[in-house]
Amino acid sequence: MLLLALDTATPAVTVALHDGTAVIASSSQVDARRHGELLLPAVDRVLTEAGLKLEAVTGIVVGTGPGPYTGLRVGLMTADTFGLALGVPVYGVCTLDGLAYAADIEKGPFVVATDARRKEVYWATYADSRTRLTGPAVDRPADIAERVAGLPAVGAGALLYPDTFPSAHEPEHVSAAALASLAAEKLAAGEELPAPRPLYLRRPDAQVPKNYKVVTPK
Repeated sequence: MLLLALDTATPAVTVALHDGTAVIASSSQVDARRHGELLLPAVDRVLTEAGLKLEAVTGIVVGTGPGPYTGLRVGLMTADTFGLALGVPVYGVCTLDGLAYAADIEKGPFVVATDARRKEVYWATYADSRTRLTGPAVDRPADIAERVAGLPAVGAGALLYPDTFPSAHEPEHVSAAALASLAAEKLAAGEELPAPRPLYLRRPDAQVPKNYKVVTPK
């Protein structure tokens, strides 16, 4: 097994290689505006670090969000392209699940929250690092304050809103290393991973203006 994992659902552009036993190379850069520019060089960097060629990869793992439309689709389209070119399966993993897996919380329940912009968070609750209880969903922090009161929290969204998430701590962003490790664990146990379908949870910011007139040639 050689899994190539990547995620662009948060400001982090993160890539990792997992050989079925452990992560053998990884790269993460935080830049919310350069997902498309940074992702392929990061893939090349981890392959070079591991001393492997892309053709050695036996499966692709990609974070499915939730996340902003533009950033999220960079990772998903890249994963699909690699899968088609190499003839290997592409597995989807919820980005929040990756954060939960990496969280240093021994016992749940706890909450994972990422920044959804517009003064909102993408969030989900977990019984433990591998078991999601609710979500993912997108809400204003104040609207879910009672539901998450008293729960430890991780993620950039939790760190942004301490009034709602007073017990927030790192990791701030997801790592492809965590996604790869979680996926490898599930695959080794014979579990099926979901298809790589995006969890947008809301409409994209860019929309066709109302009363837009379509002009076609006669």
